[in-house]
Amino acid sequence: MSESSGEVLYVVVSAAETAAEVGTLVSLAQDAGWIVQLVATPSALDFIDVAELERRTGRPVRTRYRKPHEPKPPRADAMIVAPATFNTINKFAQGITDTYALGVLAEAPGLGIPVVVLPFVNDALASRTPYRRSIEDLRADGVRVVLDPGDDPWGRALAELGRPGGQKIPPGSCV
Repeated sequence: MSESSGEVLYVVVSAAETAAEVGTLVSLAQDAGWIVQLVATPSALDFIDVAELERRTGRPVRTRYRKPHEPKPPRADAMIVAPATFNTINKFAQGITDTYALGVLAEAPGLGIPVVVLPFVNDALASRTPYRRSIEDLRADGVRVVLDPGDDPWGRALAELGRPGGQKIPPGSCV
């Protein structure tokens, strides 16, 4: 698929055990017609198979800002943050941009780019006031947060976003 024939989905990956399974989301997104650009937090690199994801997407996994002589990546038409850790969610909500991934996320709501967040946070952290406040703040910015994804979190996140062009994906068709 050429760059001009589809919309670009940024999949932002943070460092959680489930990051190793993000290839499932990549495949589902590609099947739905998205061009996928992976963006990983520096810590997430230890959880994902970078070479395999680059092979599957045909694009480099981005973890840092580009140098002036490097080409610009395609602009995102939509973003899914999965898995989203406690740290990533709180920093995203507060506008902290200490990594490339968080910088990309910080701009998205202001640019009108749809964002879906799929948290992978344990119960102890999810019960904390800062986390609950961050979820509320993100939702106030128009970010869709999927707190109960069921048995198919990757498909649920993609269904929440829809297909390129904003078409909703019928429930169950992502599996």
